[in-house]
Amino acid sequence: MARGQRKDIDGSESVPCFYGKELRFQREEAGLTLEQLVEGSFYGTTYLSEIERGQRRMPPDLARHVDRVLKTDGYFERGCDDVRKARKGGHAEYFADVAEMEKFARTIEEWAPLLVPGLLQTADYARAIVRAGVPRADDAYVQKNVTARLGRATIFRKEEPPAFWAILDESVIRRAVLPPEEMAELLEHIAGVTRATRSLLQIVPTSAVTHPFMMGMAKIMTFADAPPVAYTESLHSGQLIDDPRLVQHYRESYDLLRAVALPPETSLAMVEAAAEDYRNGTQQR
Repeated sequence: MARGQRKDIDGSESVPCFYGKELRFQREEAGLTLEQLVEGSFYGTTYLSEIERGQRRMPPDLARHVDRVLKTDGYFERGCDDVRKARKGGHAEYFADVAEMEKFARTIEEWAPLLVPGLLQTADYARAIVRAGVPRADDAYVQKNVTARLGRATIFRKEEPPAFWAILDESVIRRAVLPPEEMAELLEHIAGVTRATRSLLQIVPTSAVTHPFMMGMAKIMTFADAPPVAYTESLHSGQLIDDPRLVQHYRESYDLLRAVALPPETSLAMVEAAAEDYRNGTQQR
């Protein structure tokens, strides 16, 4: 494609593409550039351009800004939910936005007190977790969810992958969710991905009786062209948090959690030792 030539949008391809095509049409009808439309918001021109191409979600606060500038009477805010539902792609509805955000994140920091983070899971582990959560689901449903979960890890193959930092409770690597051989494969996979992607992994040992994040999992993401967000999850629900003050509170708690956790190399050594124990049948119980 020649420099400066734009790609046409096929609105029939998907709901996000239809939405993005209408956004571009309304922006150009108003005689505005991308820079002019995002002016006064917290988002960058790249973010808006990717929405127009159907590649990225429209956050409600940006939709309200766009409606106000373009005088579109709430059209884009009303359409946000339809686009979000159309982008589920095998993920739970409450997680769909988070899965999409991961693709554009500059940094991803995750606290996992009970389960291995999705970005580090193997197919066997993901299948066991999906089955445990929805025991009556048919095989097609389970496979769709497993495929979607494993597909998230493709972000590590990007030209500029996000900087990933995960902190796991020690119980996560000790809980035998799978048979010993498969648990060994899971832990070797975690260590391998961590080393290959130059990610950081820390373990909060069971000896750490109290710490700042005792109330559940959390994920914090930052972006080059959008405000940071935090995400928390419980059974059958999740909450995406974009209030700057709350995100900062999560940021501070995560920083304190790092201080409680074991150093990265010590943590990796613990994971690899646990994998060997599973293979040898000498795992801790």
